[in-house]
Amino acid sequence: MDFGTVTFLMQAAVISLSGVMAPGPVTAITLAAGARSRHAGALVAVGHGIVEFPLMILIMVGVGTVLTTQAFRIAVGIAGGAALLLMAVMMLIGLRRQPNQPRHVNLANPVWAGVVLSGGNPYFLLWWATVGLALATKAINLGTLAFGLFAVIHWLCDLAWLEMLSLASNKGATLLGPHGRRVVIIICALAMGVFGILFVCDALNYHLSAQGSAAPYPRSSPG
Repeated sequence: MDFGTVTFLMQAAVISLSGVMAPGPVTAITLAAGARSRHAGALVAVGHGIVEFPLMILIMVGVGTVLTTQAFRIAVGIAGGAALLLMAVMMLIGLRRQPNQPRHVNLANPVWAGVVLSGGNPYFLLWWATVGLALATKAINLGTLAFGLFAVIHWLCDLAWLEMLSLASNKGATLLGPHGRRVVIIICALAMGVFGILFVCDALNYHLSAQGSAAPYPRSSPG
């Protein structure tokens, strides 16, 4: 592996981390799940990877153009926003039904949550259609090995950050006790609800703006 490839992989790791650390629904569900399971972040990362690895390959064969179409952005924004709102409501209902058993409030397991919140996040998909596409294209130009290493390194950045978040959440919730866990979950559920509303509003705003002219879609982030 030459110096150019090593340099690119280091740059890709930095860019990946900057995207992974951006607050988003995956961050919120990781903190909520981490309040009851210290390694929930790793499981969320697995779900995230189930969406991300195939997406990398599909983008390289031309699907990236589909991710930037108006209809796709609007559909994902509305569907993803609705999913976030539903999950937020279910988390809050779960707290109300099981006030003394916070481990049951997250009805979706962390792996499935990682799949849904990644595939239903229009910002994540748009990031891969733009920034991610540029990185993946450069990686494939450096060779198959470079592309494979890029994919693994990018996911390892996800894994490290999400696992760190869940460990921190679990430690904090343990110190604060059951009440602290409930507070963490409520805050995360509310955050997911806000993200859900923003996803739907952004999609509708983009639809209305696109009727008259090609308006830029809101700045994206993968997390």
